Amino acid sequence: MKKQLLTLAGLCLISTASLAQKTLVHCGTLIDGIQNEAQSQVTIVVEGKKIIAVQKGFTAPTGTDKVINLKNQTVMPGLTDMHVHLEEETSKGGAIKRYQQNDADIAFDAAKYAKTTLMAGFTTVRDLGGSGVNLALRNAINRGTTIGPRVYTVGRIIATTGGHGDPSNALADKLSLEPRYLTGVVNGVDECRQAVRQRYKEGSDCIKITATGGVLSLAKSGKAPQFTEEEIRAIVETAKDYGFHVAAHAHGAEGMKRAVKAGVTTIEHGTYMDDEVIELMKKNGTYYVPTIIAGKTVGDSAKIPGYFHPLVAPKALEIGPLIQATFAKAYKAGVKIAFGTDSGVSIHGYNAYEFQYMVEAGMPAMEAIKAATMTPAIILGTQKETGSIETGKIADIIATDGNPLQDIKVMRKVSFVMKDGVVYKSL
Repeated sequence: MKKQLLTLAGLCLISTASLAQKTLVHCGTLIDGIQNEAQSQVTIVVEGKKIIAVQKGFTAPTGTDKVINLKNQTVMPGLTDMHVHLEEETSKGGAIKRYQQNDADIAFDAAKYAKTTLMAGFTTVRDLGGSGVNLALRNAINRGTTIGPRVYTVGRIIATTGGHGDPSNALADKLSLEPRYLTGVVNGVDECRQAVRQRYKEGSDCIKITATGGVLSLAKSGKAPQFTEEEIRAIVETAKDYGFHVAAHAHGAEGMKRAVKAGVTTIEHGTYMDDEVIELMKKNGTYYVPTIIAGKTVGDSAKIPGYFHPLVAPKALEIGPLIQATFAKAYKAGVKIAFGTDSGVSIHGYNAYEFQYMVEAGMPAMEAIKAATMTPAIILGTQKETGSIETGKIADIIATDGNPLQDIKVMRKVSFVMKDGVVYKSL
């Protein structure tokens, strides 16, 4: 009798599996993230969270199959933005917010910005620094508590005393921050190693350092180097022990040289990149994440009286307008490019403007799209799961009105978003 019941249970399981609903996505045009040419009339078959087939033509549904009609759309893999700050967004006088908001305030804002980012077609992001709320946001998205892209986060930035990323900059002597906010402020090799270990303890996915000064920090220099090469090397070596890659914020050339020689994976912004930096990056296989939109945004905002702190405005006016030309130079020279916007410094949801600026600077549209699909997957180590429309990969699929290979501006017109096989935005 027991044997008969087990057999019946097994048959039920087989029957249920055979009836599992499949979703057929009918694509008028498909950019798969791998090929250099778009394909016409393709069906993507999704079951659960995975793509189980990519078929030529419009496959007819059978049984319980569901059809999503994107025959008039251009379909592509979910996009990845390799440089965002989901905890914040640019605003006039925004520097004071860091001293006015509690973690709960930040969390509500971050949840809103995360949803906005997903609806813009970015199913994955790399968050390059915040108060630590970004770690909780990632976890909440993974649990399904809130809606947003897949998040890989550094948690808190690692910076030097007084450097870009020191949260106590410009704080009055009589005031102080809790020690937990300062665990990323380091000096010397030993403290650098400890900071990486602290990020691991807190649950970070990767590491970010500020190799030079920055634009929005309340400090005078925007480009001076802020770590020694030995300190950066200690961070990179320790990060590798924990399975982290390292991103380096850098505007000045000397800081970039130290970071690249020490083995960082990505250079962010790269404003004053010179020929020596370019050759070092090519030699070491270092990726460049340009964030052109951030440069344009701070350059424009600095012209508005009172928008930025007096220490910030001159740096924004000087550095912001230069990044697009640096990108053009780096791309032409053969530096590897990954898509990133620094959203938060710019407005969340406007991420796709970066495609337009990349194309304006000389990168073909298909390469710009790949810089936001397969290239980030390689950096993040997820290329077997994300970055392209292929059998066996996670079903992160978006669609745009119009063909971005003909007009890159249509990347701002995302009409359909699927992440992990779940539709979040539809026609």
